[in-house]
Amino acid sequence: MYRHAGLRQICPRTTAADVARSYVGAAFRRPVHRRGGSSDPPDQRMFLESDMAGRECYHCKQWVEQGEAHDCWTTTETALTKDLSEDLRDAWERLRETAADFGEQRIYASHNSIMFSRTSCYFFVRPKKSFLEVCIFLPRALKAPQVKRAEASSKTKFYNLIQIRHRDEVEAPITGWLQEAYDLSSSTEAKARSGRASKNTKSTARKAKSVTKRTRRTST
Repeated sequence: MYRHAGLRQICPRTTAADVARSYVGAAFRRPVHRRGGSSDPPDQRMFLESDMAGRECYHCKQWVEQGEAHDCWTTTETALTKDLSEDLRDAWERLRETAADFGEQRIYASHNSIMFSRTSCYFFVRPKKSFLEVCIFLPRALKAPQVKRAEASSKTKFYNLIQIRHRDEVEAPITGWLQEAYDLSSSTEAKARSGRASKNTKSTARKAKSVTKRTRRTST
């Protein structure tokens, strides 16, 4: 009568239709998350881990095999600009030379951008296939045809995105904005340091005053 003899031990009225419904329900049943962090049964989890030994890089989305060395964050200017077209390469070289003439600073590559930093990063360049994306940090949002986007990046700074496609575009007003950002990067940091020093001095004075009052009370 029963094709599945084992079902009689569980429920004598269980039919093949009930079994089918249980399989369908299991397929759509919400997984239970266990304390270990995985919703898969232990045997299934072991199978998946053995079958997919490796990981996907969070930054570049490249699949990295288990034990394989991978560092996409650390890069160089050469690596980021090697595939630029002739026009973009000329624009990049002129842009870099212009910024380097401002004065002492640090120019370095990080992930997919080339950073220009004094005491802090005042602008960076992200090489794209058809243009150079330039991000300038200023205390205001720029309103000009060259600016594609401008939004607040902190309480005191705005990031302004500009796209450059030819070396002739590396001129005023863009060069003026870069110079302004360079000059402000040092003064802004100096003000921040001065503010922190002033707060520390006031805090120290309050603590000393409090100690003096307690000393007088104990002596009297």
